[in-house]
Amino acid sequence: MNSRTPLGRIRVAIADDQELIRAAVATMLEPHDDLEVVVVASDGGELLELVRAHRVDVVLMDIRMPRLDGIAATRQLVAEHPDTKVLVLTTYDLDEYVFSAIRAGASGFLTKDASSEELAAAIRSVRAGDAVVAPRATASLVAFVARAPEPVDVDVLLEPLTVREREVLQELVTGASNEVIAERLFLTGNTVKTHVAAILAKLGLPDRVHVVIWAFEHGVR
Repeated sequence: MNSRTPLGRIRVAIADDQELIRAAVATMLEPHDDLEVVVVASDGGELLELVRAHRVDVVLMDIRMPRLDGIAATRQLVAEHPDTKVLVLTTYDLDEYVFSAIRAGASGFLTKDASSEELAAAIRSVRAGDAVVAPRATASLVAFVARAPEPVDVDVLLEPLTVREREVLQELVTGASNEVIAERLFLTGNTVKTHVAAILAKLGLPDRVHVVIWAFEHGVR
C-alpha cells in the first residue's frame, strides 16, 4: 500500500473481514498500473476512519463484516463522501443484502470469483460514473426488484422524458450496455450517453443500476 499515489491513478480501498480476501484482492490489482490500493480495512468502522484520513476513489466493499457491516458503511460513506464510489464484492450473485447495499448507494456489485481484468474494469467503470452488475446476475436483479410493484400511473412517471429517452429507458431496464443500446436504436455511443445522463437527471437517480430498480419497483417495463 502506497501513501503517495501517482497522479491519475484510481485510489482504491478494500474492506473485508477476511485477511486472505483482502490480500488476494490487493494482489489482483497489482498488475494494473492505473490502480493503487491506499486503504485496507477489516470492517466498516475502520474503513470510515481511514477514508476520512485518505482520499479514496473507489471502495471494494464486503457486506458481512463485524462492528459495522457493508450496508451501513456504504450508507454513511456515500453521505460523507459523495464522490467516493462503492463496489460490493459478494460470494453470491444476488441476495437481499446486496440489494440493500445498492439501495444504500453502492454503484453495483461483482462476485468474489471475478477475474483480475473484470475487477479492474469494474473499478474503472464506477469511477467514471457508470454502474456495474455482475454479468450473470442482471436477470436475478430484475427478478428481485420486480416483486409486486405498487400500482402507479406510468404515463405520469415518464412525463419528464422525451420519446427517445423512453426508448433508451426500456433498453436500460433490460441491462443493456451503451454499445448494445446504440446498436438497437441506431444511435451513436455519445448520443446514448447523453440520453442516459438526461434520464438520470430527470428521474433523480444516481446510476443505471438504480434505473433498473426504479423501473421495476414502479412497474415500468
